[in-house]
Amino acid sequence: MSNPLYEALLAPHAGQERPFLHLPDGSTISYAAFLMRAAQNANALTALGVQPGDRVAVHIQKSPEALALYAGCLQAGAVFLPLNTAYTAKELAYFVADSGAALFVCDPVEAEALAGIAADTGSLLQTLAGDGTGSLADLVATQATTAPVAARSEDDLAALLYTSGTTGRSKGAMLTQRNLLSNAQALIQTWRFTADDVLLHALPIFHAHGLFVACNLSLLAGSAMIFLPRFDVDSAIAHLPQATAMMGVPTFYTRLLDDARFTKDLTAHMRVFISGSAPLLAETHERFQDRTGHRILERYGMTETSMNTSNPYDGERRAGTVGFPLPGVEVKVCDPQTGAELPQGEIGVLEVRGPNVFKGYWQMPEKTAEELRADGFFITGDLSMIDADGYVTIVGRGKDLIISGGYNIYPKEIEMFLDDQPGVLESAVIGAPHPDFGESVVAVLVPEPGATCDLAAIETAVRRDLAGFKRPRHIAVLDALPRNTMGKVQKKDLRDQFADVFRPVSG
Repeated sequence: MSNPLYEALLAPHAGQERPFLHLPDGSTISYAAFLMRAAQNANALTALGVQPGDRVAVHIQKSPEALALYAGCLQAGAVFLPLNTAYTAKELAYFVADSGAALFVCDPVEAEALAGIAADTGSLLQTLAGDGTGSLADLVATQATTAPVAARSEDDLAALLYTSGTTGRSKGAMLTQRNLLSNAQALIQTWRFTADDVLLHALPIFHAHGLFVACNLSLLAGSAMIFLPRFDVDSAIAHLPQATAMMGVPTFYTRLLDDARFTKDLTAHMRVFISGSAPLLAETHERFQDRTGHRILERYGMTETSMNTSNPYDGERRAGTVGFPLPGVEVKVCDPQTGAELPQGEIGVLEVRGPNVFKGYWQMPEKTAEELRADGFFITGDLSMIDADGYVTIVGRGKDLIISGGYNIYPKEIEMFLDDQPGVLESAVIGAPHPDFGESVVAVLVPEPGATCDLAAIETAVRRDLAGFKRPRHIAVLDALPRNTMGKVQKKDLRDQFADVFRPVSG
């Protein structure tokens, strides 16, 4: 038995002294040095008792050491579980417990607050800071720079990514070696990455976009990355001259366009700009092309599938569409009630099949059966249409999903939290257009009879217990929620009512 991901992403670079990571301070980490660091991490995991198939939950800042820990998990056969750095202790407790993580790695400043979670779940707690210090880093430094490669099959899990559920309970998407490797191979073919590329990487690596799309693709191609801790306009502009490619969410591109230094001359040498994780406005496409001469390449993916479709590298990149299925991926639009495939041009729910489609939801066989058909098609829940030329357009999102700044937000989770607050009878959470984030969260509250909603207290609770990207940016109070004759809340009416709440007031 082999280890497909290790053999494809890491093994080919053994001993190669060419740069892999370019860091903000001007230093570089070679492929050879990165592989040695990965091996040290693999040895450290083994020393801590982590076995192949064990889950390693990480709640740490982006850093070369964090990426090396991911690589070490691949080598040791552990299942990597990255967690959004904005999650609160209350949120983290669920993920660590539900996954049964053998190891929980957090920032040293969080160790005291999170020690109880580790103790309650039987997980071993280690620390790793953004500057590369911490108890895990200390252990890694003592390890040998070569390590055995754990035997894993293409059907073994490589990662576990949690995606919020409409019932309020997050679901762990089980991603196999085959899922991740096949997707990287398809993207190389589609986006033409080679060892000559240098990717400007300013995305987080707790997310599939920054970790599996950007990093796996770079490793498979043998290209280099300018590895920035976060997106910052000044830093991005300073490093663009050394890059050939960039991946980002729409917010990255709107902020660059707002800076006069972002010019055609600055981007003349760039090969491709790629956008995803949230819809890109047609206006942004047009402004970007007018300013730089480049047409942004937009694509579509999900936690459960990684990338599904992409606008073409050669050919027309159509604003408002997400292009064509990737090599090896099938898509169809189906009737949401019957599951029957619909004629071309009709709107229905997009279903996807291919080697990229996940294995199922962690310890949720019933939910897996609901969303993953026996023939391998995954029901995305996204309302879509395929036009006469084969371009896929996402026309709406099922389950009232909100995408803000590239992050998926399911209203039900926030509604359950708000409904528990004193004085609140019920709530409805919607997304409203936001000029920077694409969408942002609006919460509509209905007070209990004879009570009032203490908005200051509710906002305090929200700041304490919800990750920043989930927090409502606008809270309104209504006497009642709009409902149809069947009693269902009409969120479309609410979206219409609050459509302009984040729109700048023209002077």
